[in-house]
Amino acid sequence: MTQTYVSGEVMVPASVPTMYFVGVTTGQSSIRPVFEQWARILNRTDVQLVGVDLPLRADASAYRNVVSFMREDPLSLGALVTTHKVQLYRACMDLFDDVEPAAATLKEVSCLFKRDGRFVASAKDPLTSAYALDAFMPASHWGHSPGEVVSLGAGGSALALASHFAEVTDGQKGPRRLVVTNRSLERLEEFGHTYRALGGGPELELVHATGPEVNDAVVSDSPEGSLIINATGLGKDAPGSPLTWDAKFPKHGYAWDFNYRGDLVFLDQARAQQEERSLHIEDGWVYFLHGWTQVISEVLDVEIPPSGPLFDELAHAASAVRRPS
Repeated sequence: MTQTYVSGEVMVPASVPTMYFVGVTTGQSSIRPVFEQWARILNRTDVQLVGVDLPLRADASAYRNVVSFMREDPLSLGALVTTHKVQLYRACMDLFDDVEPAAATLKEVSCLFKRDGRFVASAKDPLTSAYALDAFMPASHWGHSPGEVVSLGAGGSALALASHFAEVTDGQKGPRRLVVTNRSLERLEEFGHTYRALGGGPELELVHATGPEVNDAVVSDSPEGSLIINATGLGKDAPGSPLTWDAKFPKHGYAWDFNYRGDLVFLDQARAQQEERSLHIEDGWVYFLHGWTQVISEVLDVEIPPSGPLFDELAHAASAVRRPS
């Protein structure tokens, strides 16, 4: 079995059953050395992984080229989509036979798969972000903390986590308030429109972050016990952090970077205050594991529970290639 990556402009018919990874720099992803081990554990060594690299904010024609190819190519089984989730969905809605409810609500796609001759678009992030959050933050936290959720970034992953909180009907198991910042006012307004259409969840505040100093102020003003999330992609898809070094994290708070590779400056900023502010710091590794295993489950049509012996075996196999964050 081979693993490779290609430009989204040049898709080559698959010669063996193939799963794709649509991203920006897929050749650098930790999944590449892991996938072969996982395929062996899942008894699917016949499947290869091929990364598809597309630039940030690619043209609609590039997304349609990739999706049309996967739809028509007999040995192309499906794909995991990262970074491009919203743009790919917008460009390719008419190319899907079925759109699962979460994808239709969030207007994004993170998983493409074929089932019974139909090409299906799915959004797994509401589920996988909840699994990842539960792995480091007890649900009871919100019942005894004044903390809020602050998402620096209003992209698809941030909206997916917000949709999870919108489904939490017990006020003791979710935050009272969700603050979302973003550089693009248009994206921020779209976030608000979609979130409010969900019809529940914490109170929402949207902040137009015209510069990192705006994010600094939001984080510094957040209550004790708040969850601060880097959902911008800065630190992985582009260097840097949405904060400056002047930001003050909340005492007894949580700093969570959705990224697990890159320069991860956001995590360095949190570590500089970890002892003084009693912070719990988490990178995106567990999110990465759940994100991939849930999509692989659909694409390969195999059952992978979010916990238990099989998940633990897959996590252990992946841990050998994890780089310190």
